[in-house]
Amino acid sequence: MKKRRCYIYTRVSTSMQVEGYSLEAQKERLRKYADFQEMVIVGEYSDEGKSGKSIEGRQEFMQMLRDIEEGKDRVEFVLVYKLSRFGRNAADVLNSLQRMQDFGVNLICVEDGIDSSKDSGKLMISVLSAVAEIERENILVQTMEGRRQKARDGKWNGGFAPYGYKLLNGELEIAEDEAEIIRIIFDKYIHTNMGVNGIAAYLNEHGYKKKKRQNNTLDAFATSFIKGVLDNPIYCGKLAFGRRKTERVPGKRNEFRIVKQDSYILSDGIHEAIISEDDWNLAKQKRNINGVKHEKIHSLEHEHILSGILKCPICGKGMYGNVNRKKKKDGTFYKDYFYYACKHRYYVNGHKCDYRKQWNEEKVNDAVAEVIKKLVNNPKFEAAIRAKINSKIDTGELETEHENLKKQLRQVLGAKNRLGQQMDNLDISDKMYDRKYQDMQDRLNGLYDEIERLESLIDDIVSRKEYIRQQKISEDGVYQYLLYFDKLYDKFTDMEKKEFMNSFVERVDIYEDEQPNGRFLKHIKFKFPVFFDGEEIQELSWDNETTVDSIIVHELGHQLDGLLTIKGVFGGEIGQCGVIRTSAAVKREVLQRIGYFDYIRAERADWMRMGYRGRELNDALEFSKKEFITKHISEYACKNEREFFAECFSEYMTSKNPRKAARIFGEILEEIMEGL
Repeated sequence: MKKRRCYIYTRVSTSMQVEGYSLEAQKERLRKYADFQEMVIVGEYSDEGKSGKSIEGRQEFMQMLRDIEEGKDRVEFVLVYKLSRFGRNAADVLNSLQRMQDFGVNLICVEDGIDSSKDSGKLMISVLSAVAEIERENILVQTMEGRRQKARDGKWNGGFAPYGYKLLNGELEIAEDEAEIIRIIFDKYIHTNMGVNGIAAYLNEHGYKKKKRQNNTLDAFATSFIKGVLDNPIYCGKLAFGRRKTERVPGKRNEFRIVKQDSYILSDGIHEAIISEDDWNLAKQKRNINGVKHEKIHSLEHEHILSGILKCPICGKGMYGNVNRKKKKDGTFYKDYFYYACKHRYYVNGHKCDYRKQWNEEKVNDAVAEVIKKLVNNPKFEAAIRAKINSKIDTGELETEHENLKKQLRQVLGAKNRLGQQMDNLDISDKMYDRKYQDMQDRLNGLYDEIERLESLIDDIVSRKEYIRQQKISEDGVYQYLLYFDKLYDKFTDMEKKEFMNSFVERVDIYEDEQPNGRFLKHIKFKFPVFFDGEEIQELSWDNETTVDSIIVHELGHQLDGLLTIKGVFGGEIGQCGVIRTSAAVKREVLQRIGYFDYIRAERADWMRMGYRGRELNDALEFSKKEFITKHISEYACKNEREFFAECFSEYMTSKNPRKAARIFGEILEEIMEGL
């Protein structure tokens, strides 16, 4: 029988050199226990004259933990004489135990009869956890009370300074270059008829640039920014604390939501105000009147089924539903005319989208519904859909990420607990006591920020897993609808139709104008895969369909790219320093002119506002980049600049109505050819 491998750990303090607790007595007892249990001791660690109040300063103990984490001797157990020898601080004991168990190593306290691999040992860990939780809550309460008091005193509570201010020695000072913008926003809102949308447009159109700070990547002013400024009392010299609170969702264990609070601390700040209190009150009054959603007063049963799903063919943003009502001579109304139109809010090449065409809602809605009906009437569709309904969920990657985050959280919690112990052990008679305590308090606040960040990420992972589960439920529900779509859809109310389309269809793209053959649908992307033409798809496209001719022209595009590269059109002769490949240069210019880089900057800002960072942010941006290029060129064009060049060339040469990107490519290509 293979013997289990173990470490032994012994410790004595200067006041505990008594029989039964001496290092040799402990070692002898542990060796006998290991021999009896048929364990082999592969390492001994001993701290002499070290207190058990904290693991700090116990060099041998820390080395043992490092060896365990590195898998040095592949041990399964650590043997100690009594739990008090392992540590006297509950938080330290719990943290150290967890570090060991993360690497498959359990603790045995010989005299106490504690074995963390058994249920009784787990019970002890649970008790220690409760003690540590009480300690954590006590420190948190003290820290939060300190922050509340700071807010009551009118002092800034940490974090990034709001726009219009800068931090100097921890206090807010006016940043004049930004404060000018704040004053303009309040002036326009109070003294003109402009709303938040109008003010944002005014600033952008008159050359004002938003200073990039923190995680901001865009210098344009958004409506959300204007709202945030108008609703923040910081600008009239006030400090608000506790306006929002994270609360647990009732009936959910690990689901939280941010809730606005009606009651919060509002005190006079020690910082200088940018606007007067009178102006603040005037703006607040207007916000109370205008900052509410308008309710429909007519056509109450009508819903704009594809609102937001239908995309503008110029700027790519969601088109909205609207109604046109004309009066008869007798004062009654004609039948309502419902249509989709672009909001003209998105900028393309520095100018607002100018697409003015209005599309009849009924015509577009019926065309999309007809496409879905043709899909579901496929004889093989039902079998494919039922297989989808019975499929299982794979959350393996999220589970791994969840465990990694929990491990990081345990490490930070351990650091926080150790720091709390150090604060408790400070000598109040030390002349440097106040400075040391403040330094530790600052570090503690930083740890709490990191704990909050990790807890937020963990909550996000839990939410994402739940979302995937709910999405599966939703997906199955949609598939159930699809099985009977042609029988049920016409019986749906407009609201039910809208709910279905929002559950199943991600986007609908149209041509700028109806084609000679009557076609106006260009592309439909579904949220869930469907069965079509013998394969599983998630998109349908009626534009730039692949033919033998287009394949040939695609390959000719590669040859042309190579020829232009040899000619050194963009960088001189081959071999010269700094030569730029023709395909790369063309790709960049095409993307620039169709608004790709502005779009990605906006997407980055949106993803970051949703809390994406690091690898998650990069993955999200890659998705956005691929989505944009796929929409404007093709999915194959995402591969590299050479394929982008060939795909644009193919569409430009073969399509009767090439898209904007292909038309721009053609213009660039003609300029290149004229210069040869």
